[in-house]
Amino acid sequence: MEKKLEIIPNKLSGNVKVPPSKSISHRAIICAGLSQGVSKVENLIYSDDIKATIQAMKTFGMDVMMEVCQGDRYTLTLKNDKMANINEKPIEAPATIDCHESGSTIRFLMPFFELSSAPVTFTGRGRLVERPYTTYYRIFDEKGIDYKTTEGLLPVTVSGDLPPGQYALEGNVSSQFITGLMLVLPLLKANSTIDITTHLESKGYVDLTLEALDAFGIEVENKAYERFEIKGNQTYKATDYFVEGDYSQAAFWLVAAAIGNGVSLGGMKWESLQGDRAILGILERMGAKVTYDHHDIQVDVDRLKGITIDASQCPDLVPVLAVLCSLSEGTSQIINAERLRIKESDRLKAISTELNKMGAAITETPDGLIIEGVSGFKGAQVDAWNDHRIAMAIAVASTRTEGNIELTGYDAVKKSYPMFWDDFAALGGKING
Repeated sequence: MEKKLEIIPNKLSGNVKVPPSKSISHRAIICAGLSQGVSKVENLIYSDDIKATIQAMKTFGMDVMMEVCQGDRYTLTLKNDKMANINEKPIEAPATIDCHESGSTIRFLMPFFELSSAPVTFTGRGRLVERPYTTYYRIFDEKGIDYKTTEGLLPVTVSGDLPPGQYALEGNVSSQFITGLMLVLPLLKANSTIDITTHLESKGYVDLTLEALDAFGIEVENKAYERFEIKGNQTYKATDYFVEGDYSQAAFWLVAAAIGNGVSLGGMKWESLQGDRAILGILERMGAKVTYDHHDIQVDVDRLKGITIDASQCPDLVPVLAVLCSLSEGTSQIINAERLRIKESDRLKAISTELNKMGAAITETPDGLIIEGVSGFKGAQVDAWNDHRIAMAIAVASTRTEGNIELTGYDAVKKSYPMFWDDFAALGGKING
């Protein structure tokens, strides 16, 4: 029987140190793991997704030389002696990469079969098994790369050589495919290009990749997000890298503040390239005042008004935005969020279903949500759909609820934010279970 958590409505108050960016953590670990020499990556937390990437990079030759823990934050000292000669493939025996439930891990690393002279099998669990990988399969077909899969599902086994040259990718599918190619193409023996054939969504995530690559000495020329030119025979250079606070996680506490809780955030970078920094502008458009001082962010609100939100560049914000919009005056609409149907859950269906149980008035559209404002929520039995962002959104909603919430699947938060419930309780959240 699945465990349940009882949430007793209560206001939150205090300052919370936001976890490091999961998106940046993945990129920093991978770049460090491809570098010649010794790198240090600071301010990591061991979420399930990050542990999956660390273990995967060990298979590709990365060595964790030192691990220093301060509270729940880790600093890793990393090297990869097998990358000393880029003309030789570091992996010689068949390998299996278990990506657990991490979409970033599998999509970033599937092109890394290039680093192996033997077949590499990629596998996963939960919804990851059935999430789409057709973008890579099409590339493999075009480039004559051997791969075996079962009707497009995991596991998939890939072998062969990734040739340098031209790669065409649609811009309205996950940017993780673009990142995966950007990470490995610089190691090839000749130049390559990535051509974006449609409007590029999630530009912010591509910017994070370009920033990480630059920090580790890799040059990629960005031609107005329509073409990326990548020289071959490049070498990742070891560096020390600090991972900044995560705006996708900060969004839950920022929304909590906006709907009447006395929460402020610490450890944030104001001039961040993270796409989910869009939460600040969304809050301001809805009537909030956002202030920043010495890495702390505070939100003050008199009244919130409904707006239309284009989620194409910040899809991970949608679950908690549904909470925010539900408690705003008038009608809100979230558009261009169709990709959320193939995340850890169908997030459009999941968040509308569960918040409607709590008294919200949300209607699904093919690519988003129409949300009528309500004065508050009511107690209910709800489920997280095995999705960390649904669980955290419901926790935020509970602070404006009359009656207790019984939440099934609450431990999904360990995928990205394993100390979430500890932080929630430290701010005054009341939970049993």
